[in-house]
Amino acid sequence: MPKAKKAKKAKKAKKVAKKIVKKVKKAVKKVVKKVKGPKVLGMVEHFFSGISVAAVKVKAPFKVGDKIHFKGHTTDFEEVIGSMQIEHESVNQVKKGDDVGIKVKDHVREHDLLLEPGPIPI
Repeated sequence: MPKAKKAKKAKKAKKVAKKIVKKVKKAVKKVVKKVKGPKVLGMVEHFFSGISVAAVKVKAPFKVGDKIHFKGHTTDFEEVIGSMQIEHESVNQVKKGDDVGIKVKDHVREHDLLLEPGPIPI
């Protein structure tokens, strides 16, 4: 077989392989979107054990009365937000970027995540 024919076949095979890879990547993205876990609302930056307050960096808005889930290496509990403060002032809701103190019923640790309640994928 002449070199020109071999090169042409190789080029065609490469094109077909690229199309297949593109389709597979697209399918994987769809599956990953469906398997998404609960929304991350924030992350614990500090815990004040004397007053049982978690200092949280907010990544998504939430408000007093919302049910939240604290999840970390050894932390795993849900509770309803009873009170929150920003700079010693009580607030009813927070937005992305706020640093807020949340009164909690149990011990939390730095880097624990604050999640929407719901099933957590394994």
